[in-house]
Amino acid sequence: MTRSNPIVAIYPGSFDPLTRGHEDIARRTLRVADRLIVAVAHTSTTQKRGLFSVEERVELIRKVFEDEDRIEVESFEGLLVDFARGRGAHFVIRGLRAISDFEYELQMAQMNQELWREIETIFLVPDVEFSFLSSSLVREVAALGGDVSRFVSPAVLEAMKERFGG
Repeated sequence: MTRSNPIVAIYPGSFDPLTRGHEDIARRTLRVADRLIVAVAHTSTTQKRGLFSVEERVELIRKVFEDEDRIEVESFEGLLVDFARGRGAHFVIRGLRAISDFEYELQMAQMNQELWREIETIFLVPDVEFSFLSSSLVREVAALGGDVSRFVSPAVLEAMKERFGG
């Protein structure tokens, strides 16, 4: 059986900064999708103080995945389902670190399906090594002078050092 259309997935988020956990989820998505679009959101449903601008995040993520031609990076505004529809993507990838993530993610998945019946959400758990990681935690540790080199790629680490003057 051959498919005529490639399977395209969207991995949305703020990615401020992209962590090794995000990288793990993105690369593992390629086991089930032919192409992945990492979608950096311009706006978030929760207000966060940003470390990097959206444009900086897009460029950093492109550097991190420059070895993988099946991963693209774009920013988006508005409804995720509209962005996905415009890119021919029928799958949204979301990472779940803990049970506490599930309730919110389930509500978002159900709302997205109400908005566009053709969208499906796939939940992936990160490798146990990265299960506790969050961008906000990495930002906080780095801002306080802690070593986050195990939690982010070299490109992201360098940008963080520049941002924090270290």
